[in-house]
Amino acid sequence: MKPIRNRIVEHVRVRAGDLQPNPLNFRRHPVGQRNALIASYEEVGFARSLLGYRRADGQIQLIDGHLRRDLDPEMLVTVEVLDVTEEEARKLLLTIDPLAQLAETDAQTLAQLAEITRADSQVLNDFWQSLQAQQPATPPPAAAEEPALPEQFLILVECRDEEHQVELLERFEAEGIRCKPLIS
Repeated sequence: MKPIRNRIVEHVRVRAGDLQPNPLNFRRHPVGQRNALIASYEEVGFARSLLGYRRADGQIQLIDGHLRRDLDPEMLVTVEVLDVTEEEARKLLLTIDPLAQLAETDAQTLAQLAEITRADSQVLNDFWQSLQAQQPATPPPAAAEEPALPEQFLILVECRDEEHQVELLERFEAEGIRCKPLIS
């Protein structure tokens, strides 16, 4: 791989309304996303810079951060300014968000993180919980040389309580039926 160029030339604080939205921005921001961002601002504050480049007229054209720009045009925001051409900016516009969407979710870690993290805002708590239902779980890594698992036919039996579960386990094991207890 050839050396990677660092295209970041400055970080500036500017009034959000002075940033020029990119007319080719294809991302749309639904109300739920807007509400979650507002709740995050209220809970934690501004924590991520916007991304742009300077046009020939000196104004900053956005590549990423349109929703953050639109929330409050009077807010001072930090912008990471790149030294890129208009064509390179279009390439980034087509790459940054879609590339982030390709990340897979580790459902177990997501559930753990959502379980141990609480916000004052119910909007954020609901948003974090909804992530588990929205994101596909990371598929298990494919084994290079492991044989395919044999076909299995399983039955899940609901028990009234732990005592009933123990009773059924003992009965099934006595009959030679392979079984294991599960708790949900």
